[in-house]
Amino acid sequence: MSELNKRSFFLFQPESEVFEITDFTTASEWERFVSRVEEVLNDWKLIGNSAGRSTLGKGIYTSGTWGEKNQDISFADFKFNITHYFLKQESEKDDGQDMLEEDTFPLAMQDLLCMNNDFPPRAHCLVRWYGIREFVVISPGTNCEAIISESKCNLLLSSISISLANSGCQVPMFVQIQQKWRRMYAGECQGPGVRTDFEMVHLRKVPSQYNHLSGLLDIFKSKIGCSLSPLPPVIIAIRFTYILQDWQQHSWPQQPPDFDTLLGGEVGAVEFGKLPFGACEEPISELHLATTWPHLTEGIVVDNDVYSDLDPLQAPHWSVRVRTAENPQCLLGDFLTEFFKLCCRKESTEEILGRGLAEEEGKENSDISSALSKLTEPAATVPISRLSVSSMVHSARKHIRRRRHIDDSPLNTDILNSVLLFLFPDAAVEKSSENSKKKPAQSNTGGKAEQDKKSDNLYLQLKSAPSDSLTYRLALCMCVVNYSYGGLRAVAHLWQEFVLELRYRWENNYLIYGLAGGPPDLRCCLLHQKLQMLNCCIERKRARDEARKVLEGSKESERRSSSHQGARPAQESSTSTKEVYPGKSWDSWSDSEDEFFECLSDQGDTEVPHAEGNEDRSKKKAEGRLHPYNNMTLLNSTEPLYVPVTQEPAPMTEDLLEEQSEVLAKLGTSAEGTHLRARMQSACLLSDMESFKAANPGCVLEDFVRWYSPRDYVVEEVVDEMDNKVVKGELSARMKIPGNMWVEAWETARVTPARRQRRLFDDTKEAEKVLHYLAVQKPADLTCGLLPCILHAGILKLKEEELKEDIPSVKKTIQQASSQASKLLHPPNHDYKKLEDFINQLMAIETVITRARSLKAKFALCEGEKEDDREELEKFVSSLLEEPEVVVNGAGQGPAGSIIRRLFVNAQKASLLEEDTGRDRKPTGGSNKTPDFPPPAGREILLRTCVPRPAPYSKALPQRLFCVLMREEFRLAGAFSSDTSFF
Repeated sequence: MSELNKRSFFLFQPESEVFEITDFTTASEWERFVSRVEEVLNDWKLIGNSAGRSTLGKGIYTSGTWGEKNQDISFADFKFNITHYFLKQESEKDDGQDMLEEDTFPLAMQDLLCMNNDFPPRAHCLVRWYGIREFVVISPGTNCEAIISESKCNLLLSSISISLANSGCQVPMFVQIQQKWRRMYAGECQGPGVRTDFEMVHLRKVPSQYNHLSGLLDIFKSKIGCSLSPLPPVIIAIRFTYILQDWQQHSWPQQPPDFDTLLGGEVGAVEFGKLPFGACEEPISELHLATTWPHLTEGIVVDNDVYSDLDPLQAPHWSVRVRTAENPQCLLGDFLTEFFKLCCRKESTEEILGRGLAEEEGKENSDISSALSKLTEPAATVPISRLSVSSMVHSARKHIRRRRHIDDSPLNTDILNSVLLFLFPDAAVEKSSENSKKKPAQSNTGGKAEQDKKSDNLYLQLKSAPSDSLTYRLALCMCVVNYSYGGLRAVAHLWQEFVLELRYRWENNYLIYGLAGGPPDLRCCLLHQKLQMLNCCIERKRARDEARKVLEGSKESERRSSSHQGARPAQESSTSTKEVYPGKSWDSWSDSEDEFFECLSDQGDTEVPHAEGNEDRSKKKAEGRLHPYNNMTLLNSTEPLYVPVTQEPAPMTEDLLEEQSEVLAKLGTSAEGTHLRARMQSACLLSDMESFKAANPGCVLEDFVRWYSPRDYVVEEVVDEMDNKVVKGELSARMKIPGNMWVEAWETARVTPARRQRRLFDDTKEAEKVLHYLAVQKPADLTCGLLPCILHAGILKLKEEELKEDIPSVKKTIQQASSQASKLLHPPNHDYKKLEDFINQLMAIETVITRARSLKAKFALCEGEKEDDREELEKFVSSLLEEPEVVVNGAGQGPAGSIIRRLFVNAQKASLLEEDTGRDRKPTGGSNKTPDFPPPAGREILLRTCVPRPAPYSKALPQRLFCVLMREEFRLAGAFSSDTSFF
């Protein structure tokens, strides 16, 4: 009969008839489900006795770390999710074996009686209701319907009961039933000879007979059904929660707008160059006060339908938590978000503004009379003060164009002028044409800005721009204009006017305000480098014009002197470099149209005087000298070695460097390509050699190397035939390599001073390239270029506001955000998704700061004159933001408790006043007194005891009932234990 164990088999009859016999020992879907649950418990190692500490420390459920494991299982075609929740503990096995030997109760039963973690503020609902540290939940899958049928609920309960019994698991297991929003669970926990049933009742309304402690005690006692007399005392813990929602007696988060100012009418409006900050709505929606009576015994406190001893002012334990508004509108976050959205726009400036402005530009020359009439006006409407007749005509032309389109101008003229004056404050200073030429606008913004720059190098991390620079201010203005004064069209309009202003400054030799001198700083953003490049071009052009004027004046002086006293030697009328333009070299002085520099005299141009035996050398002339070099002389003569006037290397922005690198890389690795690459890279070297030859007639390559690269000229002492030490020098081995580029360049170098050489840096060409680059920028490209600056400004704003509130967690978060931003902003192609997440992170920081400010403002208003308690109050407020629930020291009698009570009292008076006003009647007289607190929004009562069940001779086991009484909810969560050995 062993074949009968097969699921099915066939019997073949003589007549070839086939009979199928089904084996009813085949496992059913229910049995497979039970088996699958047991497998999961085994995989998670939950079988056998539970181990761990029998008692837990106070508050561990809130401060500890909770873990969970998930697994999907099926009952036929119905999907379930089984989840294991557990408290992660260190040294779990400490004293674990001793505890298990002394007390055979499962840990879950021991947790039912533990009083150290009643009413945890942040935990799973089953942890709050039953106080257990570990449990398993079986719930319907995501797309599966709720288990409402009573038969299905019983089937699942029987399944987990069998699984626990077969596996020996002592961890409680629950099944989620009814709709998910009801949070209904039924479960069971088994141990050796004991069992705990977890039951639950959930109603919409609180039955009147159970609306107080007395009625709940009756339910609890009837449920445990203990026949002992007298009954063991019931331990009671009570918690009432009061909600404060009325903050009307406190100030509005933002100052009301000032309609009398230029920027009036906007909530949180700020000056140009600043970012707004703070919430436009109350970021703290509610304050929850929990008054707790932690350890009471039945009979000590009275609470029935007639009278109650549960006065919140008499509660020994107060704790507070705040509920924050969900995503409150904050100004800084809104500004950054709206500005970031421009990165995704594809329109060009012409498409945004239309072609009307560009077309009118060609027609403006026809109305020169209107331009000339502009000269008689008291003040120009353009943002920059023009300093000559020609510039005033230029201003008038711009005014004509602007006036023709005043109706459809995206940006108000007054706002536009204010922005441009903020960006170019040097334009507001009245200067004569002569003074402005002699004393150009400084490139920095003062000593304080320099100190700020030294103390804050955040822009280097973010590849932004200094906070006192034009680029930084431009980013702030673009952000404000985009949010408050017209959006994308206003941004395009402002950018167009900004580029026009830069062109005007280039054409009229006015330095750009707010840019540090020198070549472009490659550590900054590309837009800042472009502006610095344009400023370099203006500096070169100014120096060339200044030198030309000095030369013309010198020639005129010579002409007048020669007409009266005869001609003088050229060297007597020479002018030093410093007198022409301090700090500038001669390479700057060349017309943009000429290939060579103009022939200008300098202090170093000297003619060798006539002397006996020196007729040949007298024909040579040294040009472009600065000063002797370290008292050295030329190797082939006794003439001093002079430092020549050389051209400065051409400044370059990072995009030009990349372009140059690509060109050099395309030359390949062949000998011809390598040679061509070397020649292209030696343009500056060749120029310096030519200048050196002009300044030192009769010099050789060794002389140049001694000045230009001293390490490549090796000097050593040798002993001659007369035993005298002689110093000899020669070129290094690197310089002696055949085909050395230095040797080749020296042989091809002409004797040409710097002022006559072809310019290494064509300022006119480079300036036009920069202006063209700026003019064709789309608003999206401009936004991407300015994004590092605006995020830099946002981080600085957060730092500034955090200093006022002093929140340690926020300070650490800002530091982490700065490090993250440095990684996001350095790559050439920005990851917009990550940048969006980063802006959301800045918004979250702003929200935390506004919440702290709101709480401090509310508590400060009620603080009174208790200066001694200020430190405790500040600590209390900061804890409210970082912890889920904060204990009030001294309960209602402490400094914080007094303030909280006063807040509730004021809210009660305001609410009663509103009710009386709404009823259109006067308050009734008599002894009625306004209560300090409103009725509790929620009441939680925890009852626990240890009694034998089900028979008087059974083991005394823990019993627990958690009661929740709210306006629209009544919940009883009971855990009732029974002795399964003697019943």
